[in-house]
Amino acid sequence: MEHENKMKQPDRAILVGIVTQKETQQMLDRSMDELERLLSTAGGVCVARLTQNKEAPDTRTLIGSGKASELAYLCACNDVTLVVFDCELSPSQIRNLEDIVGDGVRVIDRSMLILDIFALHAVTGEGKLQVELAQLKYTAPRLMGHGSEMSRLGGGIGTRGPGESKLETDRRHLMRRVRALESQIEEMDKNRKTMRTSREKNGIMEVAIVGYTNAGKSTILNKLTDAGILAEDKLFATLDPTTRKYALPCGEEILLTDTVGFINKLPHHLVSAFKSTLEEACLADILMIITDASDPAFASHLEVTENLLKELGAEGKPTLYVFNKCDKGIAERMSIGRESKNDSTVYVSALTGQGMVQLVEKLEAMVMSGKKRVVYFIPNSEAGVLNTLYRISTVEDVEYGESGMTVSALADAKARGQLKKYAVDGEEEEKEDWEE
Repeated sequence: MEHENKMKQPDRAILVGIVTQKETQQMLDRSMDELERLLSTAGGVCVARLTQNKEAPDTRTLIGSGKASELAYLCACNDVTLVVFDCELSPSQIRNLEDIVGDGVRVIDRSMLILDIFALHAVTGEGKLQVELAQLKYTAPRLMGHGSEMSRLGGGIGTRGPGESKLETDRRHLMRRVRALESQIEEMDKNRKTMRTSREKNGIMEVAIVGYTNAGKSTILNKLTDAGILAEDKLFATLDPTTRKYALPCGEEILLTDTVGFINKLPHHLVSAFKSTLEEACLADILMIITDASDPAFASHLEVTENLLKELGAEGKPTLYVFNKCDKGIAERMSIGRESKNDSTVYVSALTGQGMVQLVEKLEAMVMSGKKRVVYFIPNSEAGVLNTLYRISTVEDVEYGESGMTVSALADAKARGQLKKYAVDGEEEEKEDWEE
């Protein structure tokens, strides 16, 4: 029983960061604050922080031998079981640091912590596979740093064989598992593309809700659609994407998709593994970027979001900037210039409902801006086209005549192209589109 209680105790951790020529103390402090929140989300407790000023990271321990000895002393004095570095560590650095801090203390980096949180919050089968793939790709080169039973025995007569053989066996097993996971995810991606093609045929406009982790994306989707998805004040509370249909006040239906949150120093393997999920942002018609207006680091969070969208190839889309959590107050230096220059900015509190009416109004305006009022004539012999028109556009009026139906509808470019042969003055309509 005593052993079980000990197992349930949260990890007591020391957070370690380094200030180099590329990073200021203020930047590190913000990053370390975020690292502590990540640790809390993973179920750990921070007992101390250790920072080092160094022009260039030490190749052996990152922080230098003197600071590493200080770290070992802090671990021993505070019953520490975990050390988390804010930056990425090499396999040899992990091994060297674990040797210094002693047995019973694990050393991980920011990427490994984020991967652990993703594993904790993955719910769907695809999400779990993607997390496992990212973990294996990140872990494979680091096998050397995880315990003597996995390490080479040293080299030379009498030291080769079992240890090295086990290491190579484990690596081959990992590579086989990676290939199997990639194959499964590829199959799921095909199913996702089939569903996406079906949605495109329906002509429903898609809006991807993106932004920094814990900005309130899930809360906004819940507020608009009663989606009922988990919304907690934790980093990466939502991992798997959720899509819900939403009817705008004008009657137009759109699809809203909640996506996985972004974060600074997001591990590359996570971006790669979640590529199919993140494609929701790439293929959406409109982006809704959510930012925590109360966070002093809102500007850097918005920059991280926009840079990752650019990396994914999703930049340049019509974008609605939503500054959320205004009930907590607006951070100093919050730019109001964006609103004067761009009408696609709104300040809201998804929790209290403040500003949500304006959000819907601006979203509706963006959805309808790409649509034009078109008059179609559909012969009675092709009456089924009217059903298609209802599905892919907003039908305003239908007049039934002896030879056919005259229909007034708001249609986007895709719908106009699909039904242009039924458009009254179709040649003029096509010419107008070409000129634009």
